[in-house]
Amino acid sequence: MRYCSTRGGVLRWDFQAVLFSGFAPDGGLFMPEEIPALDTATLRSWSRLSYTELVQEVCSLFIPQHLIPRADLAALLSTAFSRFPLAEVVRVARLKDGLRVVELWHGATLAFKDLAMSCVGQFLRYFLSKLNRHATIVVGTSGDTGSSAIESVRGMEGVDIIVTFPKGRCTPVQELQMTTVKEDNVHVFAADGTSDDIDVPIRKLFSDAGFVEQHGLMSLNSVNWARIMVQVAHFFYAYFQCAPSLENSPLPEVEIVVPTGGAGNITAGCVAVKMGLPVRLVAVVNENDIIHRAVQLGDFSLSESVKHTLAPAIDIQDPYNMERVFWLLSGMDSSLMKGLMEEFYSTGKLRLPPGLHKTVSEVVSSRSVTDRDIVETMRRCWEENHYLLCPHSAVAVQHHYQQQQQLKHASLPRCCLATASAAKFQDAVLKAGLTPEIPAEIRALETMVTHSTPMRRGECWEGILREKIELISSTRKGGNSV
Repeated sequence: MRYCSTRGGVLRWDFQAVLFSGFAPDGGLFMPEEIPALDTATLRSWSRLSYTELVQEVCSLFIPQHLIPRADLAALLSTAFSRFPLAEVVRVARLKDGLRVVELWHGATLAFKDLAMSCVGQFLRYFLSKLNRHATIVVGTSGDTGSSAIESVRGMEGVDIIVTFPKGRCTPVQELQMTTVKEDNVHVFAADGTSDDIDVPIRKLFSDAGFVEQHGLMSLNSVNWARIMVQVAHFFYAYFQCAPSLENSPLPEVEIVVPTGGAGNITAGCVAVKMGLPVRLVAVVNENDIIHRAVQLGDFSLSESVKHTLAPAIDIQDPYNMERVFWLLSGMDSSLMKGLMEEFYSTGKLRLPPGLHKTVSEVVSSRSVTDRDIVETMRRCWEENHYLLCPHSAVAVQHHYQQQQQLKHASLPRCCLATASAAKFQDAVLKAGLTPEIPAEIRALETMVTHSTPMRRGECWEGILREKIELISSTRKGGNSV
């Protein structure tokens, strides 16, 4: 298995090189040069596997054994998931009127990103110990990514992590999960702007190939293919949990509803579809609706500003992973993608070619919801099930309720991905007129000392990050940069 850039300027990279990277040097995103296809017999055999076993099977298709032997891969994944309180790691809540909620949030930071991030952290440790190298991770976050990335590598030898979050645009819990960490390999910046604003200097850093190589820079955002790879397993797990009997041919379809911001999860879903999983994907967004407009109208254009909503982790208007979706569904046409994405990033506007738009809308359907929809969905789910949804999970469940109301006949089996615990979004729970359930570990954060470095509007954020990276490199002289 080899990897290429979506824009065609990089070919034949191996998994290790892609893991220790961010954006490709040509500005694109790394993807496998081919997507393995699974036959019906394989899908039926996978249906008997646990979540952890499914992750292993998926990863083994994209990581050659000469890089991580199968026994080592199994051990790494076992370590990655050992901190999850559920033996099954992921759980499905089966609620009233056919509502199935796939709980992906039982990790250390109570967000779905803990699943992939804990695995990627173990992959890093595995390679760094063999190479005696140092890596500096640079992460921009809209909320959950930062704390999850920090948890995956805090205190890890050979790694420093720089996380930048939008001050005042995350929930108090999300900020505390980042700013209360004391380990000296963790460096947190609070930016006066949006998560999209933060992505700009980070993309510029990774476009400087010499600087990236000199300082061993890499990303743990979903720009990193390894995170997408692990998330592919979510869709296989959800399908096998929600599909009726797999004895008949063809295999039954299942609709999987995905709360969508940066589009990492929906990218993983598209990879699963290309592998042969019979699912219909629904990307549900909040009022930051660029993905909804792209699917419905072929209009992939920026709005004037990012709207601050009750689902802040998906308050995104530049969902960079859509480049991967477009590339995959264009037949891996890197030349087309280079032209389209250069147009988008130079003008902020893009009209999808008719053929590409048609294919995208056949694989992915979409919906946009308001804050009012979110609150009403959270309230209804509690009243009917005594089950608390986080606002992001409510974005997905709102689609289920709408479909119930509109369809008089039986629809496909459906499951909704729940991406975070409601405990992280207490203000949204209160706005829904409900009582937050706050775990002890969340309450403990409120009394801890916080640490972060401000990045003010008008300052050169790229320069601030470069200076910090150079300081880290000069301090960590023990190992060479990756």
